[in-house]
Amino acid sequence: MEKIIERKGCRKPDQLRDVTVSFNVFGYSSGSVLLEIGNTKVLCSVSLQQHVPNFLKGKKIGWLTAEYAMLPTSSATRVPREASIMRRNGRSVEISRLIGRSLRSVVDLSLLGERTIFIDCDVLQADGGTRTACITGAFLALRAAVDHWLNNKIIRENILTDSLAAISVGIVDGTALLDIDFSEDSNADADFNFVITRSNNIVELQGSSEGATVSWQQFEQVKDLAIKGVNDLFEVGNTFFDKEIVAASSQNKDTNKDNKKTAPLFSLFNRQKNIET
Repeated sequence: MEKIIERKGCRKPDQLRDVTVSFNVFGYSSGSVLLEIGNTKVLCSVSLQQHVPNFLKGKKIGWLTAEYAMLPTSSATRVPREASIMRRNGRSVEISRLIGRSLRSVVDLSLLGERTIFIDCDVLQADGGTRTACITGAFLALRAAVDHWLNNKIIRENILTDSLAAISVGIVDGTALLDIDFSEDSNADADFNFVITRSNNIVELQGSSEGATVSWQQFEQVKDLAIKGVNDLFEVGNTFFDKEIVAASSQNKDTNKDNKKTAPLFSLFNRQKNIET
């Protein structure tokens, strides 16, 4: 019999933390998002530049790359800036690559020309699930950027081939828990990160067992929770990208800092009345 786990906020095992999204937080970015999932807060921005890496020059194809970093006071213990210690943190490099290859899986780079999309993800506050939050936030920011590029005739066709979201699932005392925070992650027997498309295909799956092994039955529970979690996140995205939100996003692109506008902050969870648990 599974042990009943008491979670912060009386969350159910299959329930996301509160999710809040703010668009257009950077006036000079093609698309930017402040994504808050519980106490985890990440800032994701998208820009487009007229060049590609050397290995793509002359091939008439674009590129997408990402950078991930934790700001100094994003955790209880200060994180040194990489510029001050003159070297990149190995974890930051690994997560940067994860974000980049995840986003490339849903972008048709052949429609971009010899241009590079830069995704910048900064963790403002970490409470578990920063890499999955950055992937979800980066896709939302990229979706907004693509709308902006299309509306301003910077690109001719929609370069997105699918939607993307990511979520973490942990096993704590034998119970599978969706969207684990830091305290749960610290006590987890195993934890997994899922990157899944709207068409229900897996882009990447990361997982490891630390305190105990994982049975196939437990893994099936983990998988089902991940699918539910990303579908809830897709519903969040759909709420924003109706016609009114897309129009507001494109109109809010003003590089004059004195006239900078931002989309309002939308709090979408807990929404048990609208989302089945």
